[in-house]
Amino acid sequence: MKTFRQYIEFIDDQSTHLELSVLNELNKLGLEYFIYEHPPLRTVEESKALRGEMHGGHTKNLFLRDKKKKNYLITVNENQKIDLKFLESELSSGRLSFGSPERLSQFLGVKPGAVSPLALLNDKHNDVAFFIDHNLLSENILNFHPLVNHLTVSIKVTDFKYFLKSQNKFYNEIYF
Repeated sequence: MKTFRQYIEFIDDQSTHLELSVLNELNKLGLEYFIYEHPPLRTVEESKALRGEMHGGHTKNLFLRDKKKKNYLITVNENQKIDLKFLESELSSGRLSFGSPERLSQFLGVKPGAVSPLALLNDKHNDVAFFIDHNLLSENILNFHPLVNHLTVSIKVTDFKYFLKSQNKFYNEIYF
């Protein structure tokens, strides 16, 4: 676990680090968070096996689109089973499918495995509707990848909500 100062101390070329755009924004807002370094985590199973001791709510993040090409980011507890038919009903959308890696990069600026609500920082035109599991918001701390999957940021829920508001991003609660 590191603070920003501890993390950045060992970075030579800051221009090659995608995560710095999120970390700098969190710093600019005066938010408290911690950074965990770990091997790249692409799945929830890998996360559980390799992340080490990290407190708070751990998430599963899905980038979806409907047949009208509307984009959705769905964030749930890592153990939540996802039924796309249920989501279609809850979102009042057409048929949902996973967004392609190209679409993910275009709208959130990340690669598969690094999807998280912090990537909404890159959604400059509010093209992605964000839904978060109601139960996650009752946690004290949430854990997210900051645009890369070899780091995790632990942030208080209140600070995460403030970050979203500062970016003019809105969340919808979803109940499973």
